Parts: sequence; structure tokens; C-alpha cells
Amino acid sequence: MKLDGLELLRVRMPLVAPFRTSFGTQDERDLLLLRVVTPSAEGWGECGAMTGPVYSSEYVDGAEHVLRNFLIPEVLAADGVTAHMVAPLLARYKGHRMAKAALEMAVLDAELRARGQSFASALGSTRDSVPCGVSVGIADSVPRLLDVVGGYLNDGYVRIKLKIEPGWDIEPVRAVRECFGDDVLLQVDANTAYTLADAPHLARLDPFELLLIEQPLEEEDILGHAELARRIRTPICLDESIVSARSAADAITLGACRIVNIKPGRVGGYLEARRVHDVCAAHGVPVWCGGMIETGLGRAANVALASLPGFTLPGDTSASDRFYRTDITEPFVLRDGHLPVPSGPGLGVAPVPDLLAAVTTSKVWIGS
Repeated sequence: MKLDGLELLRVRMPLVAPFRTSFGTQDERDLLLLRVVTPSAEGWGECGAMTGPVYSSEYVDGAEHVLRNFLIPEVLAADGVTAHMVAPLLARYKGHRMAKAALEMAVLDAELRARGQSFASALGSTRDSVPCGVSVGIADSVPRLLDVVGGYLNDGYVRIKLKIEPGWDIEPVRAVRECFGDDVLLQVDANTAYTLADAPHLARLDPFELLLIEQPLEEEDILGHAELARRIRTPICLDESIVSARSAADAITLGACRIVNIKPGRVGGYLEARRVHDVCAAHGVPVWCGGMIETGLGRAANVALASLPGFTLPGDTSASDRFYRTDITEPFVLRDGHLPVPSGPGLGVAPVPDLLAAVTTSKVWIGS
């Protein structure tokens, strides 16, 4: 597939409410989008990097720089390209998985639109809808948290994830369990906020029968997670630590996790995300799809991924209005706790021009 060029767009989208985690609070989302233009179709990609290097070493200004100066020129210099060629073409550039994932996603979208095939079909989907969970940020108080959780349960979300940190863990979990009962699917996410020395404290979560505790320790501390798994009963799920199918296999072999959160940007793209899924399925390890506060573009691709057979736990594929009053695509709307899997060519969605223009802060065209 010959590429005519790519457009990089920066967009700034306010959140419906501040979203607080152990590494900070977000009031808006500064995002980088890619538009690939070919003679037969256009494709869209979305970079999951945050404004600062707090979730991972990547950040949106750095992603834009490496795309403009290294990754995009490399792909444009090739004599035609397919999505499966993107990763090998870019392999000599170390890291920058989120930037690479956005570029691969845009090429894959264009390729699939050109041949009339959906993302879901290309990845190996087995469902036409996926169950949805919701991620709940750290609240100002327990009563406020209960109001927020109650609202999401009333909306129909089938799983609740609570962000936690030292000083905000046991009591909020206890309050949610006491208020809403043991039947609510409940899990927690620490975003690397603890150390192995906190194992006795984290073991106090065991009586609440959580689905999992997500990424309690630093991302490099695989052996620490394996040791923690021996000390607590709550299943450990890895997020930041899983950056490839190989790292997933290593973590599983070492006993560092019993569940894996797959974020396509974190592992370098949807094709590698499918490989992570396949590795986990081969080991009998359930997976679910994490989120990075995506627009409707990234949400469409995530929902498609989450419809693969190994995704047996509800993911963070929430409806558009969880984070945005107005999305840049037609909104994803929750129905009976599920979102439909887009069935149209490629992502099955595209930006609404007026909505995209209203939030675009800059754009640059890079031609072949």
C-alpha cells in the first residue's frame, strides 16, 4: 500500500470531571492523532501517551517528535507498506511503543478500509458486543466515592475498578463492599504505588474477594510481583510491566501474575496486543482491555480487540460519556452493560469534521 502522506493532529479535550490516580490528576486530555492518506483509503491512529512521562516514559510531545523525525520518514521511505511491515521497519528505533502503535494503527485502519474488512474481523473477533467496566479515580471522600460508584452501577457498568494509593485503599474498598454488596465485580489499580514491604498491608484486601489488584509494584519489579503473589490471596494483574508478548510470557512463567491487562499502545500496537492475547490464552491466563482515556477512535479499536475470545473479564472500554461530554466521533453508548463492536470497514468510525476541528490545536502534513 503506497502512502501519499500522513497528518499529525494535536487535540485538547476537557474531561467531564477530574480523574485522579496515584500519579496525578487530569482535567483534560492532550492527544496526538494520525491520519494516513493512501490512493484508496484514509486511516486513523491515536497515541495513548499522556502529557507527562508519569504512566510510562513516553509523553505526547516526545511521541510527536519521534514520529515526525524518525518513524514517519522511515515508513514513507519504504516502497509500499502494510500494517504487518510497520513494526519491522521501525525495529531499529528503540522503545517509543505508543508512538509506533499509533502509526501502525493508522496504517492498519487504511489497509482494512481499502479492502472492506473490520478491525474486529482482522484481529479475530468472536463477539458482536463486549461487557464494560469503568475506572473510578481517587475521590475527595468516601461518601463522594460511593455516590460515583452508585451512579456507574445505575448506568449499567458490570465491573468497578477503584484507583488506590497508600492512604486510600482499605477503607474505600470496604465502604464499596458494604454499600453495594459482594456480588459487584470489584477490582483495584495501584499504578505502581506500593513496594514489596507493603505486602502485609495489601493482604488486608484479601477478605474483600476482589477480582484482582492491578500493578501494585514498579513495572520493572517482576520478581517482586512474584513474591507478592505468594504473600497475598488477591490475584495480581500486570499492566505497566507487560510491554510485549515476550514480557507477558516471562511474567507468567515467573508467577508474577494470574491476569494480564492488555493496552495496545503500551505493547506497541494492536498486532502485538493480539500476540499478547495468544500467549496468555496458551497459558490459561485471562486478559482484559485497559484504557488510556481514548477518543472514539481508540475506543473503537479497543472494543474490537476486547471481542477476541481470551478477553474473559470486562475491560475499561467504557462509554464515550465516561470521560467526554462530546467525543470526536459518534459516541459509544452503553446498552445493558455492553458496547457494540463496530462492524464497518477499518475502525468502523471516523472523526466528525466539525467536532474534530473544534478541539484541534495544531496539525502538520508530512508528504511522501
